[in-house]
Formats: sequence, C-alpha cells, structure tokens
Amino acid sequence: MIDSVVVKDFFRIGPGHPLLLIAGPCVLESEEIARCIASHVKEVAGRLGISFVFKASFDKANRTSLASYRGPGLTEGLRMLAAIRREFQVPVISDVHDVTQVEQASQVLDILQIPAFLCRQTDLLVAAARTGKVVNVKKGQFMAPWDMEHAVGKIRESGNRNILLTERGTTLGYNNLVVDMRSLPIMRSLGCPVIYDATHSVQLPGGAGGSSSGQRQFISPLTRAAVAAGVDGIFMEVHPEPEKALCDGPNSLPLDQLESLLTTIVAIHKMTGSL
Repeated sequence: MIDSVVVKDFFRIGPGHPLLLIAGPCVLESEEIARCIASHVKEVAGRLGISFVFKASFDKANRTSLASYRGPGLTEGLRMLAAIRREFQVPVISDVHDVTQVEQASQVLDILQIPAFLCRQTDLLVAAARTGKVVNVKKGQFMAPWDMEHAVGKIRESGNRNILLTERGTTLGYNNLVVDMRSLPIMRSLGCPVIYDATHSVQLPGGAGGSSSGQRQFISPLTRAAVAAGVDGIFMEVHPEPEKALCDGPNSLPLDQLESLLTTIVAIHKMTGSL
C-alpha cells in the first residue's frame, strides 16, 4: 500500500490524487525569471488539473566547476522562494545539502529535497524527517532502486511518513545516464509515491567538460513512458530561454513546450488510473 503524502495547506500526492508537477528553473537566477516561470506553470497546471510545486535551488553545491554559478545562497534564496510561495499561493521545494541548512529551510519550504548524491547521508535524512515536512529523496545515480528502502527506513524511523522518492537516472559508463523503467514500480513497492525526474534523467554529467550537457530531445518520450508506467508525479526543470540558463540549460525544457507535453501526459495518467 502506498502512503499518500500530505503537502500541508495545499494537496495530497499519491494514488487517487491528481498528477503532481514539480517544476521551475534549476537554480534561482533572478526574481524576474522565477516569477515568470511560476506564473506560467501555475496557469497551465491549473487548467489541466495538475498539482504544482515550484522548484528552484538556492545553492547548487555539486556544480562541476568551481567557477560555475551556484545560486543566491541560503538566506537570499529562501527569501525569493518565500516571495514566490506568497504571491502565487503554491508550495515550494529546494535542495538541502547540509544538516545546518535544514532548520532555516524548513521555515519556508513545503518539501525538503535530498540531492541524489546525498541520499545515503543519515544525519541529513534524519534532520529533514524531524522537521515534519515532506521529504523528497532523489535516488542516487549509483543506487539500485530496491536499496532506497534504507533511506525510506531512516525517515520513517525518525517519525515521518511523508516521503517522496524520485528517479533521476542511473550511471551508465562515463558521462551518461540511463533510465530503467523497472525502478519506478520497484520504488513504489516501498510504499511511497514516486516522481520521475524528466530533465535530470537526460543529463550528460560532466559532458561539456566544465559543466554537464544534456539531450532534451528525449524528455518527451521518456516522460510519456514514465507516466504510462504509473508514477505519481513529474519533476521537470523549465526555463524561458534554456540556452541562457545559468545551470542545466542543455537538459531543461523550454517553457513554451511545457503545455503540449503536460496535455499528453495528463491523458496518459487518466488512462493508467491508480497503477
């Protein structure tokens, strides 16, 4: 049985509830861009009956190069996310990379996200769990889907059952990821709603030398396949001008292509029912 997840004051996630969309820019670049994206996605999601969570990182602590843009930082980033939450009345999510960030982040965020590289970090998982907020754990690129039971166990044993698991691809050789669709039902069998990360799954880590590259042409077919497999939500980085994005542009979906893809996957989701 899958535990439905309660995003307090907003909605539930899981079987029998609307498809979830977690979407936004990879990293907070400016308030103008954040507002543009939040406004557009909320309007589209509302018309299509999709639950929407605005996503953006206040700090990308795992950039390939020291020279890469990381974001505005914890305090300024949370201020920007709080402003988006207040203006657009949508829940917000961002990554926490360190136990010292958790308490301050939990005062603003509705969902705390554990980055894939940190999905085994016990202290971080426990600290996030103890806030009582929803915790979204990204499956590490190095992890078997069934081994995510240990991350789930750490959170549940810390008193929190509001857990999402996100598939973002598995390392295949060098600078490449592959999505094994079997991982989606396997992780759902752990009793948690599962999210498919449509844009990081097509990333080519380190593929551009000092930064990651990507193959955004595969976002649509892989997303359709994941929804047909029965996921509870989609995670997607979107940007009005991906070529100018300060992070993950090559694997971000152009904002003007979002509605077409969402329309298709909503139809697929209705056909799959409560898989």
